[in-house]
Amino acid sequence: MPLTAPLTAPLVAPLAASPVPGGLSRRALIAAAALMPLTRGASAEETLIRRPIPSTGEMLPVVGIGTSRRYEVAPTAEAVAPLRAAVERFVALGGSVIDTAPSYGTAEDVLGLILPDGALRDKVFLASKVDTTGREATRAEFERSLARMKVARIDLVAVHNLIDATENLAVLRDLKAEKRIRYLGVTVWRDGQFDGLERVMRSETLDAIQVNYAIDNREAAERILPLAADRGQAVMVNVPFGRDRLFKAVQGKAVPDFAKAFGCETWPQFFLKYVLGHPAVTCPIPGMAKVAYVEDNLAAARGRLPDAAERKQMEAFIDAL
Repeated sequence: MPLTAPLTAPLVAPLAASPVPGGLSRRALIAAAALMPLTRGASAEETLIRRPIPSTGEMLPVVGIGTSRRYEVAPTAEAVAPLRAAVERFVALGGSVIDTAPSYGTAEDVLGLILPDGALRDKVFLASKVDTTGREATRAEFERSLARMKVARIDLVAVHNLIDATENLAVLRDLKAEKRIRYLGVTVWRDGQFDGLERVMRSETLDAIQVNYAIDNREAAERILPLAADRGQAVMVNVPFGRDRLFKAVQGKAVPDFAKAFGCETWPQFFLKYVLGHPAVTCPIPGMAKVAYVEDNLAAARGRLPDAAERKQMEAFIDAL
């Protein structure tokens, strides 16, 4: 979608963006999503599991792409080529959520080279952030993000790391009223930010939060995820692999046999299915810079997810390493 596209143009392909049914509680909406048919088919392109944004009921595929670090490359055709291939494969397999930020080096510029090509932009749910202070500066940062990514609007914009949260959320509400963004939220990336995150979640009306959560870092499940369910806030999960901490822990070890019951064939699938096993989680956003990573990670968004007892078994296995 070019920067000059009309502001009424669709941002994403239809994703069941109907309002939340009358009388359906927020917890019931999340629970219902967890019980959607999850049959495993034979083809790689089978339908991905989807979960709702509680504030609207819009359904999103449950695994997205995070662009921190891995998309911070030189914005040249040669450097961007493998990333373009990864995004194209991601969309072809049914993925849509791509998360970025102005502070992620050249990531927004790289997306600006990828998304305008073909029909990709219309199929992507694009998320970014603001991380400056003062209304004018925040507005200017948002405009730079639009220009860097060559888009007219952004689906979700969050206040990065709770920076100047009250003022920045006021700016985002204005942008939402102007139909320049569709959803707003806040982000954190470490447990030490949870006190501030809880305060904002309780005091502000948010569409989404982004929080750190992984099988070896489970505090968010105790404090943040239940609150998000109660408040009707979608949950994006960053660092679901613990910034490679988990891969180091299982290096040289085979995926346990019990994980085959819910379709895990690789460690990335094991870690992602654990996170997705929590019904309050909407979408983890691992970094995916290669087609092979896309195919592996999106396999976690198909088939059955682990139940509560199986998740405890997964925890015990990792805790014993």
